[in-house]
Formats: sequence, C-alpha cells, structure tokens
Amino acid sequence: MFARVPLAVRSWPAWWRAQPSLVKDGALAATLTALAFVPTLSVIGAQLSDLPKRPADALAVVLTVAQSAPLAFRSRHPAACLAVIGAAFAVHQALCYPQTFASVGFYLALYTAGAQQSRHRRTLAAAVSAGYAALAIVLSRLGSPNRIPDFVAFYLVLVVIWMAGAGMRRWRAEEAERRRLGALAAGADERARIARELHDVVTHHVTAIVVQADAAQFLVGAAPERAGQGLAAIGDTGRRALTELRHLLGVLEATGDDALTDRTPGLGSIADLVEQARVSGQPVELTEHGERLARPVDVELAAYRVVQEALTNAIKHATGRPTRVMVHHRTGHIDIEVTTDGSALVEGPAVPSGGRGLDGLRRRVQMLNGELTAGARPGGGFTVRALIPFRSAA
Repeated sequence: MFARVPLAVRSWPAWWRAQPSLVKDGALAATLTALAFVPTLSVIGAQLSDLPKRPADALAVVLTVAQSAPLAFRSRHPAACLAVIGAAFAVHQALCYPQTFASVGFYLALYTAGAQQSRHRRTLAAAVSAGYAALAIVLSRLGSPNRIPDFVAFYLVLVVIWMAGAGMRRWRAEEAERRRLGALAAGADERARIARELHDVVTHHVTAIVVQADAAQFLVGAAPERAGQGLAAIGDTGRRALTELRHLLGVLEATGDDALTDRTPGLGSIADLVEQARVSGQPVELTEHGERLARPVDVELAAYRVVQEALTNAIKHATGRPTRVMVHHRTGHIDIEVTTDGSALVEGPAVPSGGRGLDGLRRRVQMLNGELTAGARPGGGFTVRALIPFRSAA
C-alpha cells in the first residue's frame, strides 16, 4: 500500500505557481548564491581561460555574487540582468579566479533574455557576441592555451542557450494566439447558441400570439365570448414568453451547472407546449411511449426545442391542421416525431435560415451526436423527426 501524500505537500506546487515572478526569481538567485559557496560544487561551472588560478579574495566574492544575485530581477529586466552577470563573468574569467558554481547564472540569464526580452533583441545579441569576442581576445593575449575552435565551441553553446530561450518565447506567443483564437471561437459559438435560444423562445410565442390575435379579430363581433377567451390566451402566451426570456437571461447571468439546470426547460414541459398549441387553435395530440429516464440537461433542452420548433412551424404554416407529437423513451436515446397533416408549406431543410429554425435545430441535435430529419409527407403535410442519444444522467 502506498502512503497518502499529505495535503500540504500536494498543495505546495499550486501555491508556488501562484507566487509572483519576483518571489520565484528571488528564491532562485538566493539558492544559486548559497550553492556557489559550497566547496564541492566549485568544480561545476564555466571555465574558459584555463590560465593558472590566483587565490580567491574579496573581489572574487563580489564577482561570484554578481554572477547570481541579479537573477532576482531576470523576469522584469532580462537585458540588464544579462549585462551585469555577463560583465561579472567576463571579469571573473579575465582575472583568473577559481571557477564557481555561480557562473551557471550566466547561462540562466542568457536563456531568460532569449525567452523574455521583447525589444532590441538583435542589438542585445550583437552586444553579447561582441563582448564574448573581446573576452576571447583578452584571454588569448593573457596566454590562454585555448585556441579558436575552443572559443567557437563555447560560443556555439551560448547560441544554443539563446535559441532555446527564443524557441520558448515563440511557443508562448503561439500558445497565447491559440488561446485568443479559441476564446474568439468560443464566443462565436456562445453567440450562436444564444441566437438559437432567442429564436426558439421568441418565434414560438410570437407566432402563437399572432395567430390568436388574428382569430380574435374575426370573433369580436360574431362571438364575443370566444374572442375574450382568445385575448386571455394571448395574455397567457405573452406571460409564458416573458417567463422563458427571464429564464434565458438567467442562464446568461448564472454560473455553474446547477444554475443552468434550474433555468432549463425540461422534457416534462412538452405537455405545456402541446397545451399552448391547442389554445392557439392547433389540434395537437401528444403520445408518449416507454419509461421516462433521467437524462442530461442538454438532451432535455434539445428535445424540448424540437417539439417547440415543430409546433411553431405547424401553427405558422398549417394553422388548424391536425398535428401529432409522439415521444418514444428508449434506453440510450429519445425518439421524437411531430407530424402535421395537410399543407406542406412548412420550412424545409433546403430553405436557408442563417442558423435559425430547423437548420439551427439540426446543428443543436448534431452536437449531441443525434440526427434530425424534416420534410414533406407524400400525401401532404410535414414531419419532423429527431433521434437524440444520451448517457444516463445518473
């Protein structure tokens, strides 16, 4: 059995990542400076001159600290950090002091400048190259046994370190661009989703209101009681529209899955849709088969919108024609079929709608790996059928 890692140990990396760069760089500089004075680590470090070594003195200590301490500001001032550390490294090599672990700071400063310096990068690279060339000439005149190939090899190491930093800079820029484009795409998808929701809510209720108002006009003189019922239905439909719009605004303002669930119309509301269509004068028959199962919220909403859009089209294009809504609750998917008799002048799949109506609904269903078909019936009328798969919400 493995021992459980203490919570404090597991949370430490997250705490460290949350710290500002100044704290992280300060810790790095302090650690490198302390390690520079550990005798066993003195063999690890850059050694360029290979000249006889002079004993370490106070100046050697200052130069050692100067090669590591400036790393505390490497993120904020990468060019200045590289300039100070590079100068200390060059003087340390020219004065033939013993090698020190602090010289690793020169590599870190060079990498940081390549990765984070945003302005005058070429000028900085040229200055480092010129400074290195001057150091190589000074060491040669002091009698260094190293030859041109040796100095070139060390310079190539510096180039590789700089290019590694530059590669990291490019990767970060590309990653930021990918995140930006992803955010734009997500925003566009969200706007399209909101447009579909608004279309489904507004079109359905406004269509019902228009049909009811037209019918009430003809009944005002002939049958005032029925006209009054129609006006009452208009008021009820308007209130339902306001309720759904408030729910939609609640979805936009809410955060978290629970808030979305509370504001999403469920499949149980299909009966309300059918009743609204009946009040609007559309004869609708609802039939459900099978046992209703727990389903994810997006599946419930998609099923609701399928019935809503089909009934809206029936009221709009085949007013008064018999309409049948059949819902089959099956294991792993839900099957919905809405059939309207009579006129076939209903919005079909070939009619472009700019992402609205059946086209928008088809995309909604396809996002759930489902399928939606809509078309005229051979004997007249129109059928909308949707098959929406799901995994049990339990």
